Amino acid sequence: MEAVPTITRFEDIDGWKKARELCREVYALSGTGPMAKDFGLRDQLRRAATSVMANIAEGFGRGGNREFIQFLGHARGSCAEVKSHLYVAFDAGMISQPDFDRLYRLASEAEALISGLMKYLQASDLRGRKFKETDNPNPETLNRKP
Repeated sequence: MEAVPTITRFEDIDGWKKARELCREVYALSGTGPMAKDFGLRDQLRRAATSVMANIAEGFGRGGNREFIQFLGHARGSCAEVKSHLYVAFDAGMISQPDFDRLYRLASEAEALISGLMKYLQASDLRGRKFKETDNPNPETLNRKP
């Protein structure tokens, strides 16, 4: 049986990597042109993109799969929020069709990676890093007296 690789840093999570790419592109696009002057929309879009990365990292940092899944759900919701803000920017003529398509695709890719990780974690018997010692207890240590 092949061992499942263990992720030890949130930076190794594919969904986080894709969210980082999305965030980088959002910041680049929103810092120029008409969107740079619409502070409200620009900031909302940037916060939503940043939230995707932050929720993945925070959920991972909690150490438990249940909490991680919850934060991944928030991250996935932020992907949808990015998409919605992109429609506003496009409809207002602030971004071009190719820019809209590129960023929408990145948000969708991040969303799909996050969903895949959520499904994996939901199907897993492991409970997370903070429970690592209790996931597979050693029978010899269970009956020891302190």
